[in-house]
Amino acid sequence: MIRVHGGFANRMYRLDTDQGSFAVKELNLGDRRWTYHVEDVFRLERAAFVAGVPMPEPISAGPNMLVHRWVEGEKVPEAPVSAAYAFEIGEILARIHALDVEWTDVSIEDPPPRDWPELAERAAATGQPWAEELAAHVETFLAIAHFVDTCERPGPVVLTHKDIQPWNLLARDGRPVVLDWELSGMLDLSGELGSTALSLAKGPGFDDIEPAIFRSVLDGYVAGGGMLPPSGPSWFVYLIGGWLGHTRWNILRCLAGVEATTGPERTLSHESARNGIRGLPDLFRRLPELETLLL
Repeated sequence: MIRVHGGFANRMYRLDTDQGSFAVKELNLGDRRWTYHVEDVFRLERAAFVAGVPMPEPISAGPNMLVHRWVEGEKVPEAPVSAAYAFEIGEILARIHALDVEWTDVSIEDPPPRDWPELAERAAATGQPWAEELAAHVETFLAIAHFVDTCERPGPVVLTHKDIQPWNLLARDGRPVVLDWELSGMLDLSGELGSTALSLAKGPGFDDIEPAIFRSVLDGYVAGGGMLPPSGPSWFVYLIGGWLGHTRWNILRCLAGVEATTGPERTLSHESARNGIRGLPDLFRRLPELETLLL
């Protein structure tokens, strides 16, 4: 197997055989942020694949290893996609949400982390390169945690992918291929739509958001038979909460001071921690501006 670098949570390998090429994913079980519901996710993947959702064929799933057929395609850069690509993503979401798949997991979402003062102290004591920035934003991170904890989700709750972002997509002949379904589960519809539409409508920061691309995702969702939920901050709370948890997870990996044997390399954890420490306060500050995308 040949290592394919760049994963934010797990480790990926390519395996070429006389029966074709396969993507073999080694799941990070050492410090995983959530329980991976193997049977539920594999059932959803099989149903989505049979329904024609453009994705790698799921081959097998075990407690620490996933196998899919390898799919060739171009990586999707962190930049606004084309209107046609965004529209098709909306249609794909509507198709996924319409699937009739049994989901046995009834886990309750953990409250957002509030130990930011302690993390800032540990970062300063261990000389982390982003320690000063974290200390300067502690109050903002506490405010973000409060927002995530108290923001009302209007529903409905749908069974969905939960992580359709540029790094989980390919472009094949200019059309989407959806990768990495491990995070799949139940989610408030507004959070799924807002996270997906925003990620496809912007670049690395929040200065070049293209409202037309954001709307194209929603137009595609409606064209695919979906109904849009009410407007409001709930459209962005899942994105903010997920990024908050991901940032904290990477901070803890950096504070450990050793190279982990599973999951992302330490250098990538440092990059992810720094990006979250800088990007989350900016995203939170822009919430009123983002809500205008829904008008």
